[in-house]
Amino acid sequence: MTDNRWFTDARFGMFIHFGLYSVAAKGEWYASIEQISAEKYRKYFETFDPIRYDPVFYARLAKQAGMKYAVLTAKHHEGFCLFDSACTDYKSVNTPIGRDLIREYTDAFRKEGLRVGIYYSLVDWHHPDYPAFGDPFHPSRNSESARNETCDFNRYLDYMHEQVRELCTNYGKIDLFWFDFSYEGHSGADWRALELTEMVRSLQPGILINSRLEASGGNLGSLLTDSPTPWAGDFITPEQIVPPAPLKAPGNAPVCWEACQTLNNSFGYTADDHVCKDARICIRQLVDCVSKGGNYLLNIGPDGNGSIPPWAVETLREIGTWMNENHESVYGCGESPLPAAAFGCRITAKDNVLYLHVMQQPVGPLPLSGIRPEDILYARMLATGAEVEVLTEGWAVENYPDYTFLSLSSKSNETQLLPDPADTVIKIVLRQAAGPFS
Repeated sequence: MTDNRWFTDARFGMFIHFGLYSVAAKGEWYASIEQISAEKYRKYFETFDPIRYDPVFYARLAKQAGMKYAVLTAKHHEGFCLFDSACTDYKSVNTPIGRDLIREYTDAFRKEGLRVGIYYSLVDWHHPDYPAFGDPFHPSRNSESARNETCDFNRYLDYMHEQVRELCTNYGKIDLFWFDFSYEGHSGADWRALELTEMVRSLQPGILINSRLEASGGNLGSLLTDSPTPWAGDFITPEQIVPPAPLKAPGNAPVCWEACQTLNNSFGYTADDHVCKDARICIRQLVDCVSKGGNYLLNIGPDGNGSIPPWAVETLREIGTWMNENHESVYGCGESPLPAAAFGCRITAKDNVLYLHVMQQPVGPLPLSGIRPEDILYARMLATGAEVEVLTEGWAVENYPDYTFLSLSSKSNETQLLPDPADTVIKIVLRQAAGPFS
């Protein structure tokens, strides 16, 4: 398996969904949900001119937010390519914008020192050899004109493989390839997945590949079994959910994973989606992922002009403010052998250090189980370095001897409001590691 240390150290990345669907402003699944005809959808291609598409700004925003890598949709299910593919005319260079948007993205993010990932849909609703009639998702699945289609799926696979070859050949070092997605009748060997995986790894040594050559956001794939397939990939991609517990293979071996989440309810720009997550929610989701040994891939959906909605920019900058003070508790951290201290808390860990993330105002001192006061060298607020007292006496200690208590107040019998209501982080340095940190 590929060395994934940079990935598990990074923990936080930016997902970018952008395509013709951004102009429609009804989400990346618009064509499928509304069963839009190819003729009607063509108008988005003919008028695609995102004059504010600015990957330099995207990259700087990602870096400001504390993100370490990014993944951009080179081709989504609609089949439209943001790169200059020799295999098709259905690409950004043939629209009014007239530019290779993937090249601009890879150049800009590398310049900011961020790792570069590429999303590529295995599905293609535009290609004539991708079966439409009866497919559960194709916009033309119920169209009588598609009933007598004459598709050659192997010809589509040749096309798809060649586009992946282009992306792995023409854009420099690619750190991560994000395939999407498999479903019944189109999974694993149906994609010639072994051939595809071997080609990608040969062209991009050290690249990480996700699990969706055999899985989807809901189906996690064979990495969780004793016998993963040769195309199982390097990490699992649960979508719009943070797993309730760390993902483990048989024998309790940790499995690398990344939760992809949206800032509202949509990946692609949706004009009437106003269910916007604030920075506090995103910070807590990030920490929840890390505490369970996972990564957090947070999506932005630029609008049809290429602009990131102002509220999303502000949210990412607020996350960056928190990350600036607390990034030590995220980068290179993972699951702790200790249980969460109390309701509203998470613990991330690295070597002999525990990071206690307090997300809800406690009543009295904070209890820790599985550790004794004498195991702690010191405890301090990560953001300020202020000492946090480890209690050795008092009614809490006397009544609950199986717990270690931390006081957030300068007086052990008083309650102090959390300095950071989103997530106050306490750094606890142990005299020796408490167990095998992930």
